[in-house]
Amino acid sequence: MNRFTLILAILLTLNLAATAQDQIVIRSKNLSKPDTVWVFTPSGNANIAHKSFPVVYLLHGWSGNYKQWNHIIDCQAYADKYQFIIVCPDGLYDSWYINSPAIRGSQYADFFFNDLMPLILGKYPVDKNDLFITGLSMGGHGALYLFEQKPGLFRSAGSTSGVLDLSGSRNSYRIKNLLGLTGNTKSDSLLLRKYSVIGNVRKIAASGKEIIFSCGTEDPFYKVNNVFRKACDQSGVKAIYISAPGTHNYAFWHFSIKYHFDFFKSLVPDSSVLTQKIADADILSPTRKNARFIRK
Repeated sequence: MNRFTLILAILLTLNLAATAQDQIVIRSKNLSKPDTVWVFTPSGNANIAHKSFPVVYLLHGWSGNYKQWNHIIDCQAYADKYQFIIVCPDGLYDSWYINSPAIRGSQYADFFFNDLMPLILGKYPVDKNDLFITGLSMGGHGALYLFEQKPGLFRSAGSTSGVLDLSGSRNSYRIKNLLGLTGNTKSDSLLLRKYSVIGNVRKIAASGKEIIFSCGTEDPFYKVNNVFRKACDQSGVKAIYISAPGTHNYAFWHFSIKYHFDFFKSLVPDSSVLTQKIADADILSPTRKNARFIRK
């Protein structure tokens, strides 16, 4: 390592330490390549070892990486404002956050539950009763899908612009290869339903927990989100659904994710005004013109 590289590495470490951030590389038997995770902890807490914080897992979209959410919002500012630990794992471009039945080195759900979550619980002052998960697009699917698999681990979950039914995208985004679709209509339909959020909606209902999801009215996945809303209604899922003018882009995700954090904060017991406890009135007033808020 030359002198310049060493200085750069030291500066990076000092910068991350100063802003209460870590970047962790995890090697797992469940994945064919290492996963990089960016963790943001509330800064300015001198007695952090004696406190515990809620955690929000933020999952990025298709073709993105662990840096994507910090390009959309200031994750450190969110960690400080809401007093949450924010965890941004890498979804490895197109993992869809599932255990692939066709690709051995793409067992992302096992990685998430067996590697990532235990690491975060062991390394940081986490309140195990207040774990949340949300994400955008592919990550919106991943967040609700992982919640469906083990709802007991989380207090709530969310999705923004989520691809909540994979069947409409079966020939795109590597879904065909990931699920091992063969062209057999019956078997392919069963696989698509098994690995789609909408195919597991009754698991959310059975948990009795409330979720939040949002989508722009010009988003290509707006129709899917409306279908999911109806499925939630029919299954008795407690859900907040926010729709507003917007498409599948950073501007809408910047707008919508605030309401996810507001909602999650409202579920944390004994949150004071100082740590931004959010009342229903705050959630019921989306700031974007013509935004619609539906709570079931």
